[in-house]
Amino acid sequence: MKSKFLLPIVFFIFISIFVNAQNTFDIVFPQQDRNQKCQQCFQIFSQKPKEVKFSIKRERDNLYFQINDKNWFNLLFKNAGDGLAVDVVSKDRYKCEYENVEPVQIKGILLKPNYAQKLKSGLKPYEDNLYRVHVGRVPEALMNDELEYNILFLSNKNLCNYYVIYNLESYPWDLLDMGMYLDSLTYDSKKIQPTGKEGYILKNKTLKFKIPFQKNKSEYSQEDIKPIYDSLRLTDFNIKTINIKAYSSVEGSLERNIELQEQRANSIAKALQSFQKPTIKTNISSSENWVEYLNDIKGTKHENLGDLSKNQIKGKLVGSLSNELEPILMKHRKALLELELEKKDKYKDMSANELLGKFNTAINNENLDEAREIQNSIFEKLKSKEVSPDFLKKMAIPKQSKFAKIFNKNSAYRYMLDVRQALIVYNELLELEKLVPKDGEVKYNITAVKIKLWRFNAIEIDETKLKNQINALKNYGIDSSLISRMMVNFHIITAENFMRKRDYANKDKSVSFINSNYKKFPLSDYDYLSLAQFFSYYANTDMAVNLLENKAKSIDIDEDLLFYYLNLTLINKELTKDPNYRIIMLNAFNMNKERYCKLFNAVEKGGVTFQLLEDDYLRNTYCENCNN
Repeated sequence: MKSKFLLPIVFFIFISIFVNAQNTFDIVFPQQDRNQKCQQCFQIFSQKPKEVKFSIKRERDNLYFQINDKNWFNLLFKNAGDGLAVDVVSKDRYKCEYENVEPVQIKGILLKPNYAQKLKSGLKPYEDNLYRVHVGRVPEALMNDELEYNILFLSNKNLCNYYVIYNLESYPWDLLDMGMYLDSLTYDSKKIQPTGKEGYILKNKTLKFKIPFQKNKSEYSQEDIKPIYDSLRLTDFNIKTINIKAYSSVEGSLERNIELQEQRANSIAKALQSFQKPTIKTNISSSENWVEYLNDIKGTKHENLGDLSKNQIKGKLVGSLSNELEPILMKHRKALLELELEKKDKYKDMSANELLGKFNTAINNENLDEAREIQNSIFEKLKSKEVSPDFLKKMAIPKQSKFAKIFNKNSAYRYMLDVRQALIVYNELLELEKLVPKDGEVKYNITAVKIKLWRFNAIEIDETKLKNQINALKNYGIDSSLISRMMVNFHIITAENFMRKRDYANKDKSVSFINSNYKKFPLSDYDYLSLAQFFSYYANTDMAVNLLENKAKSIDIDEDLLFYYLNLTLINKELTKDPNYRIIMLNAFNMNKERYCKLFNAVEKGGVTFQLLEDDYLRNTYCENCNN
């Protein structure tokens, strides 16, 4: 969810940038003496609490400076010559028919400055603890343009800070998902979404695989798909959902390539449906495989093709050159399939109360296999929200070692459904451990919940003992990769704690441990997001970029994770001028053209900012793909 304030990024003024020929009123553009003249202004900004937010808001033709901290406002505009001016910038400046964008300090039409006396007297309470003051009007000539509003902060009439507002999404993040042992290790499925839209569901089993396409073949029969289907060994499962991403090689007509891919994808879905009665929900997307083409052409004698526009490349890939590159192009025709599986449930048509009675009977008869199967059916009722989590309390499970796995599953599942149950579940599992002191799965669940409770300061822990407890799990059959994941979480928490204590040296040691160890275990898309945000906040953006860069160049990356990477890197000109960045942007374009092009909309239209197009590399890719 976008906040009422946008993320302001400061761009300091450099004397090598020229002011275009327009009225600059009484604003002074300092040169070599800028640090001296702006010392007080710089100090106020350096001490600005991160909670202080400000922006320019438009109502019809009126522009207002809006802020949530009156005290900081009064500190900033303390002296008579302290003030602000607004640079009204039109997106027309970046039209694709222009050969280039001239670098100038004032990018649009500069409005008359407002100084301290007028700003202070005009500042009025607004809504939700906000304050605002009128600072100008949109020029009549720009009323129908797509506009943005940059802020010039003045100290004794000297231009000290020039702010461009970047409308960057914020995303939630968490510890790496450690999962919980039910029948097997089970994870939450956390969808990557902007803050305020996030949600959690328990993950169904998923399978991912690819099907290569033969050139010009569009129909896939049951006989074509059966060897793949048989290899999946789905005896105990039905396919619930198929997500198909179909890719063509880049030569030939775009329209024909997309048509061919959709025919292929639909025929695959139809063939898979023929193996089962329950209807499969199918999601299909199609695109040309520019990402792998640009990756694979590097290092060949035709590497220079990667520097051309898409239309220029298509013009070259005909006749003999197309035939010569066929060994590369053939690898790009494929479908990536993700199947969400649902365990076959012979009790599916029973009500929750019928299942409860049957479960309690199975427990009384000590029929543990049947009890576990019925327990899973009850979990499915909970997953589909047919009953509430309180229903689990009605399941009568004796506290005896023979029922430990069933008891463990119930407690772990309640925690996974509602993390607020963590302390209750933790104490239940400690009691269970007394019955089965050598059960590795129970010990693992206890440790996972304990780490979560520590993170939220719900219990006090001895860090040395917890570290020993994590490492001791190897003595109970717990895989070393799971132990490494827990240790990374341990150091995420210690880094946070050291940061709060301003113990930067030890914080850096924990960050170093995380950076050296996260490759020892697989990461989910949400894990990638959490770890990248941790690095961005507690260390440096370079670590986050290194974590995600290769993944961002792969066609199987999660769409939201890819757009998070763009969110992280778009404003870094050192990254955007790298030829690899074009691959990443084309990946985003192929996944969601509308979402990609929207990044370059005006802030008021949900974009990051169209002033990203000041960057020649971003502008070239934008004009190649979005200018229609």
